Amino acid sequence: MLTTGRTATALRGADLDLGYHGVQVVHAAGACIRAGQVTALVGPNGSGKSTLLRALARLHRPDRGEIVLDGDTSVDALALTRREFARRVTLLTQSRPVPTGVSVHDVVGFGRYPHRGRFRGDDPEGPAAVERAMALTRVADLADRPVDELSGGQLQRVWLACCLAQDTAVLLLDEPTNHLDLRYQVEILDLVRDLADESGIAVGVVLHDLDQAAAVADEVVVLAGGRVRAVGPPAAVLTPELLTEAYGIQVAVDRDPVTGLLRIRPVGRHTNRHKKESA
Repeated sequence: MLTTGRTATALRGADLDLGYHGVQVVHAAGACIRAGQVTALVGPNGSGKSTLLRALARLHRPDRGEIVLDGDTSVDALALTRREFARRVTLLTQSRPVPTGVSVHDVVGFGRYPHRGRFRGDDPEGPAAVERAMALTRVADLADRPVDELSGGQLQRVWLACCLAQDTAVLLLDEPTNHLDLRYQVEILDLVRDLADESGIAVGVVLHDLDQAAAVADEVVVLAGGRVRAVGPPAAVLTPELLTEAYGIQVAVDRDPVTGLLRIRPVGRHTNRHKKESA
């Protein structure tokens, strides 16, 4: 799929304290994003999952702790230059400014900036990487369209293509299925899984949908109250007891009889309404 040589096999953070304006919101947290695996960060609003992801992407400076890129050797990620880090790690944020009058092809091409020298043309692998990224995200037919004319779902796929064009060993995604209809949610999650399985990319993803996390992730990091409450395979950590405690609402967990995947359902006051009506 993606072909640039990579040296990183994992991105890990340990004992991270993170805050805003002197107020600590994440406490002694850590996560390891491993090559060939998908790691999902989940938790209620305000739990610190996006802040932790942004810290791993060096967009939020930790007050304490370390962020390390492991490969042939271990490297302090905070000591790398911006360009050096961008050749190893890329982040798809929840929102990005939409440029006016710029084509999809050019926006996807922005992802090549860490690979370019002083002059734009000094990137021989760039054109193929851009075309590959657009094909993977199914935006090739939009290549000449101005991005400010696209729907929210189309724009989300264009920004993901921009990240893929960056061609890094580690890909961080903050709620990548936002603004997408069901079809494209499934396609994006399938693509995330393919990137890990077929290209050996280390993928870290923040997800609100626990069913999606259970379906796509090798490992799930559950956060609540700014602390990591559990780390492990979906079946081990997405339990009724832990999720009920973390989300403050009763949560039921079972397996879908058709797919065999975990199925996570909050139990509200009206959960059994249809069952009562059919009785």
